[in-house]
Order: sequence, then structure tokens, then C-alpha cells
Amino acid sequence: AGGAGGPVRLPRFPALFLPHVALACAMLVWSSSFVALKVGLAGFTPLEVMGLRMSVAALVFAPVLPGLWRTARRHGLWGWLVLMAFCEPCLYFLCEIHALRYTSAAQAGMVVAMLPLTVAVAAWVFLGERVNWRVWLGFGLALGGVLWLSYGAIRTENAPNPWLGNALEAAAMCCATGYTVLMKRLSTRYSPLQLTAAQCLVGMVFFVPLAALPLGASTLPLPLDLPRWAPLAAVVYLGVFVTMGGYGLYSYGVSRLTASQGAAYTNLIPVLTLAMGVFWLHEAFAPAQYAASALVVAGVVLSQKGQGAA
Repeated sequence: AGGAGGPVRLPRFPALFLPHVALACAMLVWSSSFVALKVGLAGFTPLEVMGLRMSVAALVFAPVLPGLWRTARRHGLWGWLVLMAFCEPCLYFLCEIHALRYTSAAQAGMVVAMLPLTVAVAAWVFLGERVNWRVWLGFGLALGGVLWLSYGAIRTENAPNPWLGNALEAAAMCCATGYTVLMKRLSTRYSPLQLTAAQCLVGMVFFVPLAALPLGASTLPLPLDLPRWAPLAAVVYLGVFVTMGGYGLYSYGVSRLTASQGAAYTNLIPVLTLAMGVFWLHEAFAPAQYAASALVVAGVVLSQKGQGAA
């Protein structure tokens, strides 16, 4: 506090914790995306969902594109921008949208728990961030938990082929790892909004032509009585709130923290997705899968102990 008649300094609590609040909110939004994707697939094919989602998102971010163009001309790094967007949303969602045709939203959310570990290893290799022995042990535990989760899965209408679905979701996590590392590098030159706008633009160019091809994919029936407008509403929600809110908040948080710290917040996704899948989609876990999920979370928590900020 200041002296008599002097200025009173307010604590920096909001400024210090704002990136953490942003990341927590991003995880809440992203967790809901698994449920929204399931609903969207009830009315559209996988590529139609992504083509519509990226088009809606690109329209929302249209005002940001002129600034992105000016910044790109000044700073360059075009190839890295395109590669970042190719990792995610392009390859990431290509894997995830098909993963959710074969596995439940709850199981896919558990596989996402691997992301902090894969990002920590990639950040160690490419960004020079410190990684200790707990990361490697946690990685082994979490990987074992994901395999156990798939082995103990029950085939249901929501999860007709859990092994294939979980494997595709794991591939999506590899793409997300590349995106996180590249985005961390680019965040020194571009704002979070510009990076998100670049993703939306490249994603639209990638998915819209694919959606127009007669690839023979079908919609995904859900054991729910949904109104006819629900799939379209889900796609609009994905394009506006999940893409704009989720990626914008995540980009902001990671730009002010380390890549490993940002990825650590994905620990929240398995728990939130499990709750949403059970509540909204009436998904069910076998008893062994709850134990496998606990092993995944334990591995991730162990890996985060002792991880310092860069």
C-alpha cells in the first residue's frame, strides 16, 4: 500500500492468474466439443461437419484476417503458420472426427489425457524446456492406462469399435502435440487471435473441398431422441464457441506460459468429458475402465510434479 496521500497499488492477482483462468475455460469448452461432435454426426457426415464448422469459424474470424495478412507480410514464417494449421485443425480433426464414429466421447476424452506428456517430450526436444524423470514414468503409466481402457471397452451403439476409435484419437494427440509446439514458437510473432484465424482459414480450405467429394461416409445414429435442428446447432456451436473460444483462450494462455504448462490443463478434459458423456449421451463405462482411467490420470498428475515454468 502507498503512504499517506500516495497512490495505492492493487495486487497483480488478476494479471498473474488470467492465463490460468483462460486455460481452464478453454478446457471446459473443449470438453463439450466431444458431445457436440457426436450430436453433429447424427445429421452430417464427418467431413460435412468439419467443412461447415471451419466455414462458420472462418466467417467469425473474417475481421481478423487483414491484420493477419499484414503481420504475415512483416514477419514471414508462412510455412510454419501453414504447418501449424495442418497439424491442427486439419490432421487433428480428420483423426478425431472419425475416432468418434468408433469410440465413445468419454473414452476419447480419456485418451486426450496423453497430450500433456507428449507435449512435454516434444517441448524438451524442440523448445529446450526441462523434462524430469517423472514425465517418462508418467508417460508409461498413462499409456498403459489408455491400452487398458481400450482392452476393457464394451462394444455399444455409441462405441462400436473402441480399439480403432481410441487409436485414431491417439493419432490426433500426436497432431495436437505438433500444433502446440509450433504455436508456442509463433506466439512471439503473432497474437492469439491471429493464430486462431490462420487455423480457421487453412481448415476451411482443407475441409470444404473434402466435404464435397462423394466418399460414401454416413451419419452416426445416436440412441437419443434429438430434435431435427440439434445437429446443425451443434455444428454452429463447434464453429463459433469451441473454435473461437477454445483456441483463442488456449492460444492466449500458452503465449504467456510454457508449452508444458498449457498442455497440463488438458488433465481436466477426461474428467469433464466423462461427466458430460454420461449425463448428455448416456454413455457407460465398465468397472475396469474406471480403474484404467484412474491410471491415465495418475500418470499425468505424476508427470506434472516438479515441472517448472520456462
